[in-house]
Amino acid sequence: MVLSVILAVLAAVGNATASVLQRKATRREPESDSLSVSLLWDLVRQPVWWGGISAIVIGFALQAAALATGPILLIQPILVVELGFTLLLSSIVFHTRLHTREWGAVVGMSAGVALLLVGLAPYGGDPLGAPVLSWLLGCGITALVVGALVVLGYRTRHARRAAYLGVAVGIWFGFTAALVAGMTAAFDAGFGEGVRAWQTWALVVVGPAGFVLLQNALRAGRLVASQPGFTLANPLSSVGWGVVVFGEQVRGGLWILAQVSGAAMIAVSTVLLARSPLLQGAQGATETEQAGQQHA
Repeated sequence: MVLSVILAVLAAVGNATASVLQRKATRREPESDSLSVSLLWDLVRQPVWWGGISAIVIGFALQAAALATGPILLIQPILVVELGFTLLLSSIVFHTRLHTREWGAVVGMSAGVALLLVGLAPYGGDPLGAPVLSWLLGCGITALVVGALVVLGYRTRHARRAAYLGVAVGIWFGFTAALVAGMTAAFDAGFGEGVRAWQTWALVVVGPAGFVLLQNALRAGRLVASQPGFTLANPLSSVGWGVVVFGEQVRGGLWILAQVSGAAMIAVSTVLLARSPLLQGAQGATETEQAGQQHA
């Protein structure tokens, strides 16, 4: 389990680095009212964007290794620490000043995740042996919720759009993690099993779709608007996959109080961050420009 935790933390660092580098690239792109694959043609000419892609690949590899050695209920919630790394890196790269509210929210989120993990103490589960009906229901519900969030996002502008798309990305990434867990379990049973597993081929479609959605979420507004959504929705959606679909076991009894308290801390911290002054105004502006306005 120690190895799983270390790999998950390193994956969070990789994901945070990727978010900051990609935001640095996408902030130069004009805002659009529709998802645009053509955006990628402009981004590929920017070296910093390729740095972000490299960080994504490294982060994904580390996450896959962590999921291969530990339950999804343990690995995915740890990724919330990505938010702290992202805020720190973005403050350096974009020359912005983080206020007490942001740091307090990050500390609250981290403490909430720790309490949630202690309360859950997940074990067991079998991604490979999960019922087909459970997989189908999970896939269908995920598609409906993400689709609704994307529609809501493109009916709004700036920070709210980034927030909606951020949550959509987080849920989609939780779905991706579930597929990775199924794929790694299949490969553990043999190379042939891994190649034949439908989860392996589903990732060929789900992975790029999530990547395009992430690019648009990053372009929609400032990083602090989109990052909380996809950082927190990812592990929270994974809880559903782990318990409902994979059959992972968690503690009951009085430990439920710790679980509820941890989840509440995460929720309150998210609300505090969402109400931050950093989310006010025209979020399509660059981080550097807004930092200048704040210090003026």
